[in-house]
Amino acid sequence: MRPFRFALQALPRGTRAEWQDVGRKAEALGYSTLQTADHFGIADPFLPLVSAADVTTTLRFGPLVINSALHNPALLARQAATTVLLTDGRLELGLGAGYAQSEHDTVGIPLPPPPERVDRFDESVGALVELLEGRGGLGVACVQEPRPPILIGGFRPRMLEIAARRAEIVQLTGLTLDGAGWIKFGDPTWAGAVAQAHKVRQLAGDRDVELSILMQLVAVDDAEEAIVSTSERLGMPREVVEESPYFGYGSIDMLCEKLTRLRDEAGVTYVTVRETDVFAPVIARLA
Repeated sequence: MRPFRFALQALPRGTRAEWQDVGRKAEALGYSTLQTADHFGIADPFLPLVSAADVTTTLRFGPLVINSALHNPALLARQAATTVLLTDGRLELGLGAGYAQSEHDTVGIPLPPPPERVDRFDESVGALVELLEGRGGLGVACVQEPRPPILIGGFRPRMLEIAARRAEIVQLTGLTLDGAGWIKFGDPTWAGAVAQAHKVRQLAGDRDVELSILMQLVAVDDAEEAIVSTSERLGMPREVVEESPYFGYGSIDMLCEKLTRLRDEAGVTYVTVRETDVFAPVIARLA
């Protein structure tokens, strides 16, 4: 069984010094990885990672996740290889197929329908692997051997199949798409997450993939209020919210028990959160 690892997803706000403090703090608290995001309207996903690398030594870095539908594979590979160079080989390359129609409309890049989008994603990941492993004349040596590990986040069966076949890290999200092209919770249940994890393992065959989960919200001091609010806002039964691995509501003991059970039943050992300080006591016990 793999040991636990924990990632912090954060967005650069304020000054360069303030952002670098985020990286220092994440490393000091025991986070394995600092992750950004890739949406139009926020900071570039790669440049902040390089800045945080300048003031840390062991922290790893990655976008969670790159919208591949907005990026040319060759240019993305060059950007990733450059980031590898400037972070001393500490990149985890998070990739996704994209979903937000409004972002694509804003930048003027068509968003293909889901089947075509997923086909293109599969092709893009293959091209990235070839380029980063030095088989495509990239022009920037990728110093991370044989290349940075790839994380793929997804929820549809085809995306999970691609992730199981191509990625070193597969992230479960419990999400799906609504009719307007936005994400929403699909199956946030415990049983659903365990079933997806076992399906990924089955699809991966002999490949030793690391299973990850995005814990959307964490609340310790106001756990009861968070449970009620989430249940009402999302129209989920209270018991689903309480048990769901995508929410971390409860005491530190309860969160540690939930994650240990998730590791034992589903093999999930890599957890991404957004609440730096609230989650730190969990890391102190489990990392």
